[in-house]
Amino acid sequence: MDEANHSVVSEFVFLGLSSSWEIQLLLFLFSSVFYAASLTGNLLIVLTVTSDPHLQSPMYFLLANLSILDLIFCSSTAPKMIYDLLRKCKTISFGGCVTQIFFIHAVGGTEMVLLIAMAFDRYVAICKPLHYLAIMSPRRCILLLVTSWVIGLIHSVTQLAFVVDLPFCGPNELDSFFCDLPQFIKLACIETYTLDFMVTANSGFISVVSFLILIISYIFILVTVQKKSSGNSMSKALSTLSAHVAVVFLFFGPLIFFYTWPFSTSHVDKFLAIFDAVLTPFLNPVIYTFRNKEMKVAMRRLCTQLGIKVS
Repeated sequence: MDEANHSVVSEFVFLGLSSSWEIQLLLFLFSSVFYAASLTGNLLIVLTVTSDPHLQSPMYFLLANLSILDLIFCSSTAPKMIYDLLRKCKTISFGGCVTQIFFIHAVGGTEMVLLIAMAFDRYVAICKPLHYLAIMSPRRCILLLVTSWVIGLIHSVTQLAFVVDLPFCGPNELDSFFCDLPQFIKLACIETYTLDFMVTANSGFISVVSFLILIISYIFILVTVQKKSSGNSMSKALSTLSAHVAVVFLFFGPLIFFYTWPFSTSHVDKFLAIFDAVLTPFLNPVIYTFRNKEMKVAMRRLCTQLGIKVS
């Protein structure tokens, strides 16, 4: 009985996207370029915000922390995925797989709450500008950040608590590039329909609810601005919120598909996994910085201080 409760699988094998060397080489180049760009872009945002006195506001504080989350997320999956693209046998240890799952859900849960905090920040800035600094005080910003991390960690630990002691006796092949709960649970040696439903419903429910909260909050902001402000203010609000909405769709789109789509779509899942691992963390800094003149000026100042020539 005791032996039945212990896993005999010590490692898992990723099947990847294709056995074609040409396709794997193309994916390796694509993933490497965008992972390097993600690291560079997000590190540049963090360094710019922390070093520039003109960016010491709640909005940039939250943006820098979003970049930190993107750095952690892409670094928990992309390096292993890129390394495996050059290997014939793509394996990961049981502990390594559980660690990936932990970071994916901890950072993902934290980022969901942080995006809601950023939406609240934009609401206060646009709808209550005279009270902005009082409402979004440094203490409240820290509280929002801590709350985000606590909720993210609780979400991740709760998910893992259901599955970490599952018995695995084979097969050990994961039809993916990295470990995540839906594929992980399917390899257990017991009936996992109920557990699979609970985990999927948990992540799917949180993703959908957070997404709806964000979209409703942005609609509310725009309606409020339209009633109280001029056309110029409406245009400025639209410009500001469009970047936030783009990031929300990029972040939640793959998550909602993973956890709510009822049909098996292996190739689509794999494409979205690559997109989520290396492209979304790259697009976040691009969207925020290219639409923010103050951030671009601050980055130029930082590059000048570092002796880097920019056009």
